[in-house]
Amino acid sequence: MFKVFRDSLLSLIYPSQCCACDRLVENFDDGVACAICWQMTRLFDGSQMLCAKCGAYFNESSPNVNVFCRKCDEHHYDRAVAGGIYERAISASINRLKSHPVVARRVADVLTSVWDRSGFQNADLIIPVPLSDKRRIERGFNQSEILGTVISRRTGVEVDAHSLIRKIHTPIHRKAMDEKARELSVRDAFEVVRPKLIAGKHIVLIDDVFTSGSTVSNCSKVLKKSGAASVNVITLARAVKQ
Repeated sequence: MFKVFRDSLLSLIYPSQCCACDRLVENFDDGVACAICWQMTRLFDGSQMLCAKCGAYFNESSPNVNVFCRKCDEHHYDRAVAGGIYERAISASINRLKSHPVVARRVADVLTSVWDRSGFQNADLIIPVPLSDKRRIERGFNQSEILGTVISRRTGVEVDAHSLIRKIHTPIHRKAMDEKARELSVRDAFEVVRPKLIAGKHIVLIDDVFTSGSTVSNCSKVLKKSGAASVNVITLARAVKQ
């Protein structure tokens, strides 16, 4: 009853436009995207054909055997999973998160769903992909840490936002950057500063969007060099090539 009253109050007194399509957002739990955009956003539920390692999207038909894109063969993480395709409601939610550290209930539910089907329940630590000091000061927070905290609260797995740092300030990845440029921009950018807390641990690395995989691969590389037993990746979204 309270939810109905709250949503009615939102639409009447504080109407907000969907950041994906400009319709009105009528449900507080939907965050910055309307129910229609959420319905049209392709969320992964295990029925899609995805790369068994990096989660690259092939199509909606799930095969009976593992398939691999082969582009991720040299990536250093063990496996990566995502909530859905970077489009509509998810892209609007992520763009908003970069300036407002608030996670809508719908977004939190997507993250929980990813966790539940990931097979990563043996994790010892959740580690967010770090920002450089410069960018963190500019933004005021790390959106990946916010997402990690959401999962931590729902699962009880501890967040470690201090053992992995970004020691080099790198340019923001742009959509037009190719995979080679993305790889070069993050090579040797990360460092583990508390290796004793990493050694032997099963780690889940958290980020907002998986694009080329260069960032999470380089993070995974230094974590494994510090003795991590495994490094798996969860992202809210997975970019796909058009």
